Parts: sequence; C-alpha cells; structure tokens
Amino acid sequence: MLIPEGLKYTKEHEWIQVDGEVGIVGITDYAQNELSDIVFVELPEVGQKVAKGERVATLEAVKTVADVYSPVTGEVIEVNERLADEPDLINRDPYGDGWIVKIKIKNLDELNDLLSAEEYEKLVEEEEA
Repeated sequence: MLIPEGLKYTKEHEWIQVDGEVGIVGITDYAQNELSDIVFVELPEVGQKVAKGERVATLEAVKTVADVYSPVTGEVIEVNERLADEPDLINRDPYGDGWIVKIKIKNLDELNDLLSAEEYEKLVEEEEA
C-alpha cells in the first residue's frame, strides 16, 4: 500500500497535494483498493464552492458507491476530465493521473487539521486490525 510523504491525508481516505493556494485532491491507494474496480466518477462543476468535509465527487465501483469529501474549503478550479472515459485511472494511479479535482484553498490553516503520511498509515493499520 502506497502512502507518499509530502501529502496531507483525511480520515476519510482522501489526499491533498498543496502547491501555493491550490490543492490537488484524490483518494488514497488504500481507498481505491477497498472500493475495487471504479467504473464511474461524478465530478463537480468548475467554479463550485466546497466546504471542508463536504462531498466533492462520487465514485461508483462494481459493488458500491462512495463519496469523496473535500479536505479543505475553497473553489473547484479544475476537474480531471480523463476520469469520464477512464475512471479506472484512480485504481491504476491514485496519486498521479487518478487525481480528481483541484481546489483553490480559501484558508491554508485548515491543512493543519489533516494527517501526515505517518499518521495516516497508523489510521489504516488500526482500521485493518
């Protein structure tokens, strides 16, 4: 299971990579593995305002449907259009080509509430125990 350093994580298994005021958001390797084969992604509209903890996308897998929650408050400035035709990018490359949205972060202080890679790894180990 991959848990890259340098990203922030949520307890709901999202990750965010921050570049200035922009956060790239996706789901973790653990989450995509739990969901199994992702067959459809419902993306938000560009320009949509999102609050921290609010649903920002929905993933449909073969056996279940899961919401993706925004790790920060802000505005959706880009969505990964490739997911419309290749939803399984999330399964194949959750931290790269399988990113879901880019959000212009309203309050960078919210990042302090997120988990480090080490903290997220402990969370996953507890869930698997």
